[in-house]
Amino acid sequence: MGPRRPSSRCRILHNATHRCQAALLRERADTARLTWRSSPGVPCDLQSAVLRSGPPDRNSATTRSTNAIREHAVNLEVRDPRLTAVVGADVTFERIAGGCLFTEGPLWHPRDRYLLWSDMPGDHLRRWSAADGVTTFRKPCGKSNGLTWDRQGRLLACEHATSQVSLTLPDGVVTPLATHFQGKQLNSPNDIVCAAGGAIYFTDPPYGRAEFYGVPRARELPFQGVFCVGADPKTPTLLVDDFDRPNGLCFSLDGRRLFVNDTARQHIRVFDVKADGTLTGGRVWAETKGEGRGAPDGMKLDSQSNVYCCGPSGIHVFTPDAVDLGVIRVPEHTANMAFGDDDLRSLYITASTSVYRIRVRVPGLPAL
Repeated sequence: MGPRRPSSRCRILHNATHRCQAALLRERADTARLTWRSSPGVPCDLQSAVLRSGPPDRNSATTRSTNAIREHAVNLEVRDPRLTAVVGADVTFERIAGGCLFTEGPLWHPRDRYLLWSDMPGDHLRRWSAADGVTTFRKPCGKSNGLTWDRQGRLLACEHATSQVSLTLPDGVVTPLATHFQGKQLNSPNDIVCAAGGAIYFTDPPYGRAEFYGVPRARELPFQGVFCVGADPKTPTLLVDDFDRPNGLCFSLDGRRLFVNDTARQHIRVFDVKADGTLTGGRVWAETKGEGRGAPDGMKLDSQSNVYCCGPSGIHVFTPDAVDLGVIRVPEHTANMAFGDDDLRSLYITASTSVYRIRVRVPGLPAL
């Protein structure tokens, strides 16, 4: 009787062993570019990772989490040498959270030193701090997107599932702030900022009326606008209605101009803010040009009036006079960002399934 042939189960295990050994060799070769940092009490898919600038690994797989990250070129695309004075000569990406469905709306709390962000499809508002790691802030959360603080330090959230801007009171009660315009329900408030005087500005594209990001349902408004909530929060003021997909927005340092980007048109517009809070002008200020996945989305201003805007391949950085300095290439599709930590030189980035942190040279502006 001749030797027995290995069973199919044995052959599968044998092949799997070879694949694991090959993967281990690739992993060892890449340790200079990817090291895992375990956070006590945090699940494996929410552990922290560090990725340094460098060329992509052309031999790594792209179907699983860590290999997919290494496949991307994690670096800076310098279009103007002044980028290094703003961001730095290179960047190190630290993944502080992973395993989400789609991350958005990062918001730093300077006094209590924690970060909030929305995991929209998961209907989950998450919280991270260096002391506690990742925890749940609120679930369900109306499939929230953009977040900010009002001038009293209360949380404002753009909710996709409910098509409203909500306010979280000090006792934790969530109350609707803006829900309708002229008797018709808002599309799905997307991103939000608070002016120095307390007025609240938000964009209202229809993304939350589709599967995954929100709840499928017909629209009631025939346009995608930018609104302001003032003295009467139940009656938002329509400021602009000629956008295709209004998205991220931020004020200039002096509060006299409002930048609003349009995802579909791939550009940023700038408006003058009148004394009554309404807008005038609306010229195209800059365009997000380049290859790669991504479009205008979240947008922030730093303390030197440089504008950070999501776009193709990551985050595009513009000078105060709209010169395109270059792109921070992010490992995943980037949706938004927020400056944080005590010196406001950390940039927290929500990108697809993860939240990353990098260090930059020019501090940002506090959200509170």
